[in-house]
Amino acid sequence: MNKHYFLAFDLGATSGRSMLGMLEGDKFEIRELTRFPNAIMELHGKYYWNIFSLYESLKDGLRECARQGIRLTSIGIDTWGVDFGYIGRDGTILGLPRAYRDPYTDGAPDEFFQLVPRDKVYGMTGIQVMNFNSLFQLFRAKAEAFSPLAQADKILFMPDLLIYMLTGKQVCEYTEASTSQLLNPATRRFEPSLLTAIGLSPSLLHPLVDPGTTVGVLTDALAEETGIGKVPVVTVAGHDTASAILAVPAENPHFAYLSSGTWSLMGIETSAPIVTKESFEHNFTNEGGVEGTTCFLKNITGMWLLEQCRKEWEREGRTYTYPQMVDMAERVGKAQAIISPDDPRLVNPSSMPQTIAALCREKGMTPPSTDAEYIRCIFESLAHRYAEVTEKLSEMAPFPIEKLHIIGGGSQNDLMNRLTARTLGIPVVAGPSEATAIGNCMMQAKAAGLVSDRWEMRRIIAQAFAVKTYLPEGTTR
Repeated sequence: MNKHYFLAFDLGATSGRSMLGMLEGDKFEIRELTRFPNAIMELHGKYYWNIFSLYESLKDGLRECARQGIRLTSIGIDTWGVDFGYIGRDGTILGLPRAYRDPYTDGAPDEFFQLVPRDKVYGMTGIQVMNFNSLFQLFRAKAEAFSPLAQADKILFMPDLLIYMLTGKQVCEYTEASTSQLLNPATRRFEPSLLTAIGLSPSLLHPLVDPGTTVGVLTDALAEETGIGKVPVVTVAGHDTASAILAVPAENPHFAYLSSGTWSLMGIETSAPIVTKESFEHNFTNEGGVEGTTCFLKNITGMWLLEQCRKEWEREGRTYTYPQMVDMAERVGKAQAIISPDDPRLVNPSSMPQTIAALCREKGMTPPSTDAEYIRCIFESLAHRYAEVTEKLSEMAPFPIEKLHIIGGGSQNDLMNRLTARTLGIPVVAGPSEATAIGNCMMQAKAAGLVSDRWEMRRIIAQAFAVKTYLPEGTTR
């Protein structure tokens, strides 16, 4: 039985990794090859991603494979959603992609809704309205006469942009494109009227391709430079959330998921989009999944709150590991204050602790006074928000929600898992923590004809990775 090797490049908003997946029959393993930082760059009042630094980091991952003598079956790339780069008519990458936390989109939705009403936009796209959605980025870029847009022939979303850098081939992968608020989830096509309302041509967007499409192979120069050879590059579920959901080790469809990291993505997997008056009023989103599924979910600000506090504490000389922070929160006991993690003032404040304290005082609550109390406040606020979202999901889901699967890095937070199970009142299954990279590799395996569908993938994943179940009454198994 042959062993197949898949290289997953998994890029998040704060770091990226190259992960090696190995599949032999029904036996799957994954390990990290390289890790590299990713950070938003501020330059002259604008915020960017350093796509060229990321490209160099991808090359390092390829070199490491070559150094270890690994013969890759394929390569796949997943990233966060909504962001994109501009491509000139001659194929030139026109500068750095703008970052979704750039405040240039503040207030953009309400301005755009003067052109196309909010309910009509949601009816066409089924996407949660957030300032930084691609639609509003393009709207503001057009308004400020942003030079790369003025010269652009195409735009490429982040995974597709990196695929282009590796292969020289341009595509538009479905799951990533579905985050843009430019795509109709029912027709699975772009809505050209949304671009023409801005004064842009729909030709900016490439036709869609599904996850599992072989785009091409590494360029001759890259194959030689890295020593890895002409390896095929495959579109996986390019949106990291869709890749993570693919790796949920569920036995049946009656589950909700929480992809827990910088963002918390909480939702259900459905066979069709849910675009209703209720989903519109509660601002739920319909993003693309694999095999024609829809990821019906809510974007919730996640561990971003803790990450920003942690950075500020480090600047002040107090450094904590994540296990230390969990232990600190455990010892504090019940939080004195609960905030809304999705308050817009928490998107990119100059001081996260000061902003949290101000929100507490605004609601007449005693703000945290120690680092440990801030951590406990964040954890309990998130658990409270998860319960609110689960209640709304249960009202709209076409099936009963029997358990919550927590995947991603946050699944390793024992205290958070216990708080979530107690607050939601249903079992919480934690793991695997590397869900996004696992889903990336599994989609490559499907492209190679080694697995048949997502349920076979989930069966293999459930065998390969141990999970821990938290019950509402506080017990585990």
